[in-house]
Amino acid sequence: MTEAAELCQGPDLNPRTPRLKVPAGATDTHFHLFGPQSRYPLVDLREYTPPLITPAMARQLFHKLGIQRAVVIQPSVYGADNRAQLDGAKEVGIPTRAVIVTPYETSDRELANLHEQGARGLRYVFAHPGGLPASDLERWAERANELGWHIQFLAKGPQLLELAPRIEKLACPVVIDHIGMIRPGDGLDQPAFKAVLRLLRQGHWVKLSGAYRLSQLAPPYPDLIPYVRQLVAAHPDRIVWASDWPHAFVKGTMPNTTDLLDLLIEWVPDEDVRRRILVDNPAALYGF
Repeated sequence: MTEAAELCQGPDLNPRTPRLKVPAGATDTHFHLFGPQSRYPLVDLREYTPPLITPAMARQLFHKLGIQRAVVIQPSVYGADNRAQLDGAKEVGIPTRAVIVTPYETSDRELANLHEQGARGLRYVFAHPGGLPASDLERWAERANELGWHIQFLAKGPQLLELAPRIEKLACPVVIDHIGMIRPGDGLDQPAFKAVLRLLRQGHWVKLSGAYRLSQLAPPYPDLIPYVRQLVAAHPDRIVWASDWPHAFVKGTMPNTTDLLDLLIEWVPDEDVRRRILVDNPAALYGF
């Protein structure tokens, strides 16, 4: 893609008050910031052009939802330039960690600087162009482990299935985005979902996010509930929740972000497990 990449729609800026009263320390483990292009230029090789999404907009959203901690995630459109996320994280107004993209050649001094700015993970993007090369995965995992970081994967179901044997042998923890980007219509026995379950049982992490990208139904996306229930039953201490706000590159109806938080009422009816997913698990993973 080039500079003519499609301009994507912005989020609903008037989320309603949630039905779910979240516990203290509730964490959104996946959101993005998009600064002015004059300051934070986008890469040429991209699938979309985002609207302006500011820290003040994020602060307003988190206040409405009751979110008290957050994790900003480097989006594919910035390549390895993490400034928009790291600069913005300082202005969100709540404790914020970051998952970044940086090449393996990054010096130890620069990694220490990134850690000081809140980086706690490295993102591998396979679902969009321009991500880090898979050839560096194993040696990156060794460095991530030394830093106390994890590696986060954005990979479509078939891609994740192909990567799973390598992930099983990595030296650091792994976080799987968007429920593994499985196809709900393919059933609980689909190989991609079985791979996600296997990795989860081995102690890796799964993010309950991006439901609107996977399901053709309306919230609470009932076709995904059987998958979520199996994941939560398999390892409730390795599940985190995320809004994926501002829902970049959504071509259909823009979700109301509050609906994505309220999913947990139907998806995870046990209040104690919800607290672990929203508070305890992200505290352990991101070091809050």
